[in-house]
Amino acid sequence: MTDAETALLLARCQFAFTVSFHFIFPAFSIGLASYLAVLEALWLKTGNAAFLNLFRYWLKIFAIAFAMGVVSGIVMSYQFGTNWSVFSDRAGPIIGPLMAYEVLTAFFLEAGFLGVMLFGMERVGKGLHFAATLMVALGTVISAFWILSVNSWMHTPTGWAINGQGQFVPAGSWLAIIFNPSFPYRLVHTVIAAYLTTALVVGGVGAWHLLRRRDGPEIRIMFSMAMWMAAVVAPLQIVAGDLHGLNTLEHQPAKVMAMEGHYDSYPDGAPLILIGLPDPDAERTRVLLEIPKLSSLILHHDANAPVAGLKTIAREDRPPVEIVFWSFRIMVGLGLLMFALGLASLTARLFGRLYDWRVLHRFALVMGPAGFVAVIAGWVTTEVGRQPWVIYHLLRTEDAVSPIASPGVGGSLIAFVLVYFAVFSAGTLYILRLMAHPPHAGEPGEASAPIRTAGITPSPALRGLPPGPETDGPETDGPETDEKER
Repeated sequence: MTDAETALLLARCQFAFTVSFHFIFPAFSIGLASYLAVLEALWLKTGNAAFLNLFRYWLKIFAIAFAMGVVSGIVMSYQFGTNWSVFSDRAGPIIGPLMAYEVLTAFFLEAGFLGVMLFGMERVGKGLHFAATLMVALGTVISAFWILSVNSWMHTPTGWAINGQGQFVPAGSWLAIIFNPSFPYRLVHTVIAAYLTTALVVGGVGAWHLLRRRDGPEIRIMFSMAMWMAAVVAPLQIVAGDLHGLNTLEHQPAKVMAMEGHYDSYPDGAPLILIGLPDPDAERTRVLLEIPKLSSLILHHDANAPVAGLKTIAREDRPPVEIVFWSFRIMVGLGLLMFALGLASLTARLFGRLYDWRVLHRFALVMGPAGFVAVIAGWVTTEVGRQPWVIYHLLRTEDAVSPIASPGVGGSLIAFVLVYFAVFSAGTLYILRLMAHPPHAGEPGEASAPIRTAGITPSPALRGLPPGPETDGPETDGPETDEKER
């Protein structure tokens, strides 16, 4: 392998590593922001303090996840200029404005109202605070809109032309660029995945506390809401995934061939390979388990429809089949387990066992992190399946990388790995510690000082200290606290 090939591989690994870390946090914060808006709306409508306690409980977790998402996103974006400067130069006239729209419409919206949402519960009226929560939730979805528009254009580029400097520039309407052929499907599929990811985390936390015999109203509410989300949204995600797959088949057939593991063409119906071992050198998949003609039925809704194979595509234009084949099966397998969890929760409701069926609680607990694994597997399927192109059929990945020697890229990759695992592992462990403590009446009204309010600090009695502002004594907030301190 030449130095240029090594540098390209390291640059791809670095971007994959940083994106994988970053993608976890938006996938969680998009759904959690909307969940917080629903909780606050239910509290305002019903006056039930349990909804307010849940809002305050998850608000602390949202603040940390949102901060880590912003930090990881900033670091990731720098790589466009360092490792992928050729891509930035050639696609900048299209990618740049779309990224700027994301900052102007989404990030500014989130930043403008985030402080009110996190720290304004006792300082502004209920209506204004709820409006701030809605704006933050809307901002996360708008951010997903623009980022996915950029990514989708790289998969299905439309509305472009080449100028005299070899750059991609808009040709005609920007709407053709923004609403490119794969964008609507990708947006729906990703946002639903974010909601499912959050529901599984909330359900897993609720299941954890139910297994530990903590059966307060807040825990019941969060577990019930999460199970409703899994039961309703998981089937919708299967439908959205099917539509997205059909769109991918139309515009990126090589990716679907790799997902299916089909090297040979099937003129009268292709089998669905459930388990197999793709062998790119031999141009065949060693089938371990398959269902005849099911692939044609899924892809064309006709069991006898012909399906083309990878042998119809030049070797240099094929994606890495082994990675795409298995990442796709991980994503689909976890999606089916989510669907099964929803069905199990409906069965438990039917028999009045939602809060005491421990098998369901263990299932929900195990599925807690499944959403994160599924979104990463889906991202790998999408992005690796696009290879060897960075802009599909227009710009190869090997032609988009910066002219940097491999030691420079390798050194920065090692630094990223060390710093990311140190910083984000600490943040993730901190979130898990917060989740380990159940929500309760009198949750603090702000997202500050979550360690003390989550009950992690030893009690004053154990430390031999009297209750007071610096200890774990009775919580006071608002005007009464200020008056006592004066």
